[in-house]
Amino acid sequence: MEMVNRPYAAAFEAYATQHPEVLCLSADLTSSCEIDGFRDRHPDQFLSLGMAEQNMLSFAGGLGLAGFRPFLHSFGVFLYRRPYDQLMASIAYPRRKVRLMGFLPGVTTPGGMTHQAIEDISVMRTIPNMTVLEAGDATEVESIVAEADTVDGPVYCRILRGAVPRLFTEPLKIGRMRVLSEGDDVLVVTAGITTEEAIRARGALARAGVSVRHLHLNTLKPFDAAQIVDHAASVRHGVITLENHLVAGGIGSMVAEALAEAGLPRRLIRLGLQDTYAHGGSRPYLMQHYGMDALSLVHAVERLTGQATDIDEAALGAVRIDAVHSLVKAEAL
Repeated sequence: MEMVNRPYAAAFEAYATQHPEVLCLSADLTSSCEIDGFRDRHPDQFLSLGMAEQNMLSFAGGLGLAGFRPFLHSFGVFLYRRPYDQLMASIAYPRRKVRLMGFLPGVTTPGGMTHQAIEDISVMRTIPNMTVLEAGDATEVESIVAEADTVDGPVYCRILRGAVPRLFTEPLKIGRMRVLSEGDDVLVVTAGITTEEAIRARGALARAGVSVRHLHLNTLKPFDAAQIVDHAASVRHGVITLENHLVAGGIGSMVAEALAEAGLPRRLIRLGLQDTYAHGGSRPYLMQHYGMDALSLVHAVERLTGQATDIDEAALGAVRIDAVHSLVKAEAL
């Protein structure tokens, strides 16, 4: 698996330097969001707003009114928890072309509840005029910058940083989900880092005789409910969602809503954080502890199909361990 170092840093700089109306805003997390090089090389397009997110979002709304397209960089939690009122009144309601680049989605950080954006999908998808995207590999990180900037309104993006695996060759396109495997036993729906876990499990499940249809989502709003229903209708046993987020309000809820509104009788198992905050720890540990890893997916498939697979960790694809501190990541948080 190819690993790409800091794909966001290179992609944003390449795009922004070709579009002078794009401005780079930071809330005192410049190196942590991989824009320190852009700051140093392109100071005329960079603004530091300090650790004052409410002010940054209001300021960005004004920039949007003036014809600029600001890209806001911070950890995801700081783009909606602290400045929720400013997000609604200054950005979403007037439909400003503001791009909110949210780093450290879910359990991609060991920083605990203060730094883990675990309910951001549920919050952001309920905001009128908001588009919600999530990158799942280096290719999607590289292409999310230009794609987000095509939206006539605000966009919230869940961004991966540091060393990111390349899983796909085709760039992210808004509204285009990826069909990663065809199967007729179980539908598995993933996004972000959980797609890698599902890929780890798919080979072992195939060897055990379970045919998996695997969908990868990168556009969470607008959500293509009709396509989800079509795929769900084509499998025998039901649907499993696996997400780096609380199951309430996230992808699991989105799929449940789609199935219910279509009147499609399919069983649904939702894997993700189950009404809990995540504590600090490495990503593999947290995903295993909270039932979000490849083996948890295998166990869910067994429950859904009623078929024992005898798959253990040794039968799965290798787990990838990220260094907590590295040359491509400023700090553990």
